[in-house]
Amino acid sequence: MILIGQYDSPFVRRVAIALRLYGMPYEHRPWSVFSDAADVARYNPLKRVPTLLLDDGEVLIESGAILDWLDEAAGPERALIASGGPERRKALKLCALATGMADKAVSLVYERVLHKESSAAWVERCSGQIAAVLDMLEADRAVRPGPWWFGDRIGHPDIAVACALRFIGEAHPGVFDPARWPALAAHASGCEDMDEFSGAVQPFKLAD
Repeated sequence: MILIGQYDSPFVRRVAIALRLYGMPYEHRPWSVFSDAADVARYNPLKRVPTLLLDDGEVLIESGAILDWLDEAAGPERALIASGGPERRKALKLCALATGMADKAVSLVYERVLHKESSAAWVERCSGQIAAVLDMLEADRAVRPGPWWFGDRIGHPDIAVACALRFIGEAHPGVFDPARWPALAAHASGCEDMDEFSGAVQPFKLAD
């Protein structure tokens, strides 16, 4: 398998971490959607990452769809999410909140980089959405005493939240306050201590 995209993307990184947790070998091509857009477009006309090229030539796009395939390949006993029922729906909601928050953080980066004058209204809206999600995630994580969101096994919500928090912390220093969201800060720290996380790190920098 070939994973296309840079690890400073929270979406690419969550796929890479899942691959590592599943023990699935892959080749990494750290292509930028800006400077390597033509290369990315050969596999994904949207020029978006992550893009995963399977061994048989099939191309998967969008992190949620890629993870769904990985879960199926790993099997229900090893999958990083419940196979069905309320626990699966809850996990998917948490993932949606985390990835939606990350998407808002990416929007703020584009607002800063692509526009000479940022829209104060747009910045305030995105910042408010990020803070509101952090509040909701903090309240949920604070009442879960286990090492992970759903007991003693790491899952996709744990990964998605940690990846989003790292991106926000690097792309927008000062936005995430550990004193305001201590449960999330502890959660992210525990994730980042794992080899699967530390092995898929790329410091954020503005696109070239």
